[in-house]
Amino acid sequence: MDCEEITPYSDKRDKTGQVREMFDNIAPAYDFMNRAMTLGVDKSWRRKTVATIAAHGAADILDVATGTGDLAIQIARALPEATVTGIDLSEGMIGVGNGKVKSAGLDSRVKLLQGDCLSLPMADESFDAVTVAYGVRNFENLAKGYAEMARVLRPGGLLAVLELSTPVSPVVKPFYHIYTRGIIPAVGRLISRDSQAYTYLPRSIAAVPQGEEMLRLMRDAGLTDTRLRRFTFGVCTLYTAIKHTNK
Repeated sequence: MDCEEITPYSDKRDKTGQVREMFDNIAPAYDFMNRAMTLGVDKSWRRKTVATIAAHGAADILDVATGTGDLAIQIARALPEATVTGIDLSEGMIGVGNGKVKSAGLDSRVKLLQGDCLSLPMADESFDAVTVAYGVRNFENLAKGYAEMARVLRPGGLLAVLELSTPVSPVVKPFYHIYTRGIIPAVGRLISRDSQAYTYLPRSIAAVPQGEEMLRLMRDAGLTDTRLRRFTFGVCTLYTAIKHTNK
């Protein structure tokens, strides 16, 4: 089963609606669970993503599936001349994120919007860079999501996708499976209001395209110079691509 068929709940609603409900439910616990699940290493993964954006020289940045705005805020702090727009399906996540943006004093440069990441309400070629952290596995249609992100990129713009992945090491894999399939769902049931959200998580990670398959999706969307970097024994991967320059 591919990741587009993996849904948080067992009813017949489309994935987009189910994902929206799930993130609305877990929004209050989301940041705590992120830190707990990754033992805080997620901060390092985001720092490396931000460094990649900074090296590209982006000034106008779109953060897709922004969640509670962690990556958007980190980009704005690292790039004081940049403006960052975040968009997410979940009104609950955006509500938490807006509070964090205001507390950080970044509301003049970071704007978070509720909206559909598969139908972005932005004009063609609006951004120097597009980022998405831990979000593409929640897309109902991966090809459409990549096509939309490519559409809003300017020629020469950078797409950076940070996504959880399955480690390839035979030594690490057994421990990873125990942690993601046993410990995380148990903790998630205790902390969040949604007993199924953290059971969905390991299933969606296992099903999402990884490695060369993910890079192929980027190329199919018209992007070039596709690359990947694996972090922390392969439990997270940064995929990057460039939009070709118009001639």
